[in-house]
Amino acid sequence: AEVESDILRRVRTLLRELDGHHPSCQCDRGMLRWTLHKKIDQNPSNSSVLVRILVKELERAERGDFRHYIIPLLHTLMYTLIKAPCISDELCGRVYDFCKRLLTLPKPFCTIGLDYATRLKMERTAPGTLYQRMVISEQSLKSDPYPYQEKIFIFADPQLLSEAICNALVTDTEAAQVSQSPRACMCYVITHSMQAALGEGCDTSGLKGRLQAMPTRDVEHWFREVVVAVECAGSTGSADRGQHTARLEEIYRALLSSSPAGNAPLAGLQDTPLPNPNISFHLWTEDDQLWKELVLFLRPLSQSCEPDCLGQDLDNFEIQDIISDCECCEQTRFSVLSTDSGIERDLPAAVEEPFPPCSAETEQSRLHRKGGIKKKPSPLESVAFLQAGCHSAGVKPLGKLQGRSGIPLDAAAPLQRLHTARIVLLGDDRILGRLAQAYHSLRKRETRRVFLTPRLNLQFYYIPVVAEQPNTLAVVDHSATSQEELCEVAGYLGRADPWYESNINTLCHMIPKLATMPSSPSKHLVTDLFLTDVIAYYARMAIQPVCFQVYSVKIFFNDPAQEPAEDVFLTELCTQGQDSTSPREFSMTKKKTTLDGPGIDLTVTYRKVVVSEREKELNMSLRSTGLLLKAIPADEAEDLVCLNVTITEIIRVNNLSGRSFSSVANRLKTRNIKIRSTEQRPFMVHLDVDSRRTYRNVISLEVSPCLEPSYCLQKTRTMKFSLHETEDVGLVKYMPKSLLLPINTFAGVMQ
Repeated sequence: AEVESDILRRVRTLLRELDGHHPSCQCDRGMLRWTLHKKIDQNPSNSSVLVRILVKELERAERGDFRHYIIPLLHTLMYTLIKAPCISDELCGRVYDFCKRLLTLPKPFCTIGLDYATRLKMERTAPGTLYQRMVISEQSLKSDPYPYQEKIFIFADPQLLSEAICNALVTDTEAAQVSQSPRACMCYVITHSMQAALGEGCDTSGLKGRLQAMPTRDVEHWFREVVVAVECAGSTGSADRGQHTARLEEIYRALLSSSPAGNAPLAGLQDTPLPNPNISFHLWTEDDQLWKELVLFLRPLSQSCEPDCLGQDLDNFEIQDIISDCECCEQTRFSVLSTDSGIERDLPAAVEEPFPPCSAETEQSRLHRKGGIKKKPSPLESVAFLQAGCHSAGVKPLGKLQGRSGIPLDAAAPLQRLHTARIVLLGDDRILGRLAQAYHSLRKRETRRVFLTPRLNLQFYYIPVVAEQPNTLAVVDHSATSQEELCEVAGYLGRADPWYESNINTLCHMIPKLATMPSSPSKHLVTDLFLTDVIAYYARMAIQPVCFQVYSVKIFFNDPAQEPAEDVFLTELCTQGQDSTSPREFSMTKKKTTLDGPGIDLTVTYRKVVVSEREKELNMSLRSTGLLLKAIPADEAEDLVCLNVTITEIIRVNNLSGRSFSSVANRLKTRNIKIRSTEQRPFMVHLDVDSRRTYRNVISLEVSPCLEPSYCLQKTRTMKFSLHETEDVGLVKYMPKSLLLPINTFAGVMQ
């Protein structure tokens, strides 16, 4: 009763924090969930107690209509259930029934409820399935029944974070991988699966000792046996739990090679640690570094023909020839005249070999032809691949269209995505601006040559980090630039998702403090790596994306010989006046300022956003000292695909004391806007509050929602055959039009 009372008190404290009642000790903010799970890890037998309490709190929140409690409680419950050594079927059934009731609620409750109900149904049939799949994919363990792989990539900009923060993150990620050999992870899977199925009847201590004494080859054998047994039962929804338990008990007895289960002295349920996922830390120093790391994840250097080629400009050669279709390193390709008819019966008689092939696989490899001409994928196949890689919601499926065109449905089916890359960004809005650039560049690469899209599941995560003294070289010198203004995206996500605010936004100031803490023995313990545990929890449980519109900007310069520049931004665009360079221009500017006031004369053309969604183009001429275009709304209920424009207008006032000037802030909402300097005076443009992305000598710019590159390609192809068509026809209708950047949170946008 004392243990249950303590756990209930911790859960209630967690819920009070969601209501805005923060703990009295500010250092506990963001650590309540972590300390709760750590307490259960120390005594795994209390897992059922925590699950039972969480189920009661969920049912109480459902009755009292406290919907903002449901998703945090459900995530906490599922994470506990995955790590728990054994949970009764009755308790899993209560959670399963609750998740089914969520299907009657709007998004995101029904989406999360459906996902967890599907997982729980599989877990009830084959206990331990969720733990097993998580370990296999995160540790890239070789498993034919479940061949998925995952990896977490942490990207940090060294010009935005201090050296101490970067070093601390490197130390933590390296320490998290200590003692996580494939053999140890396979032993974890075996032990956890046995405990989950047999419960108190499993001699965990004896099982661990037996596995530790085995050679690695035998551990791999029993690992394969357990994985096959769990996957066969979990993938078949109609399978019987009793049959699964009997099969695992048979493996358990054969593994111990001793008395039947239950005769040995049992020590009760023991903790089987959930290994930290495979995490790599990267300092973002090159523009195409993200794309290179993803390519290396799919095709490691040990499997690539030309390791040095990845350091070159990868646009200079065929990416699939080098990476996807590499056969072997020692063979050189020559251009030769082929006399092969392509018919198998025309192959020359096989020369008698001293050692004939011993398997069908060897025979297939002997008949495999290399160096043939590859069939160029049809436009429909390319579009199917590209559409599969788009994250925008509401995209129509392409299946019916393929059926009407007479192409088999499997001809354009995308490859199975066996790899998942979880990209975690550390920093403020400036690193998200770089991510928008990199993501746009990646989508353009995929439009030219599809490689990553059909093979890789790409997920983005964002953890705000603001150093105590940010690098002023990378910050635009605004008069009121504060740490909150540098984390507008995090602020929006925190308002939209309270669980993100509680667990992730609190790291904004905690990470710099932890990085500057003096070294202590407990700081480097693998079991107490707070940052790694929180990042792993975020990457594992946050599955609901919030999609942000990426905006494109075309910039024209005062030098006619200079080509216009094209760029993208995510959070904001700011214009400022620019000092004149030549003495003649300086004197003219000074005279103009004396007569008309500070600033420059601008012509602004924009499409007004109205409720009816009808486009209404307006023009205005004014004198302004600057414009600010913000893409992140102040309220989560506002439209994300809308720019909030603030124009500082200078108004001349004539009074008895003479001529004076006042400034007025004009505000408008639009999606498309054009700004032009009528007197050809240049100004500066800053993107995403990043001084490294500053354009000078600008006289005009055009801003609009960035289009998905695959949509542009198909639109161009369509226009070749229907020059007079203005609306989207054919395949274009079924493709996402705008380029959206999805950032994963725990709940998405909670209404």
